[in-house]
Amino acid sequence: MSKFKAIRENLGMTQAALGKGLGLTQGAIHSYEKGSSVVSPRVAGKLIQLAALHGHRITFDDVYDAPPPPRKAKARRSATSEAA
Repeated sequence: MSKFKAIRENLGMTQAALGKGLGLTQGAIHSYEKGSSVVSPRVAGKLIQLAALHGHRITFDDVYDAPPPPRKAKARRSATSEAA
């Protein structure tokens, strides 16, 4: 069982109810639970806040089976490439 699904079940919510609480579809929740979609840090943060509203304390480590994906860094142009 995925960590995402375990959290949802511990909250006592259906996929549809959790989706509504996170501003997502039931299908998106299903994809997260099956592992066919990666939970973004933004969605994980919303899940942490929603859990807190229901009296549960969870962290990013509780949401992810592995560390959260790294944020993409914006490409920077170096001074040497601009001068060339």
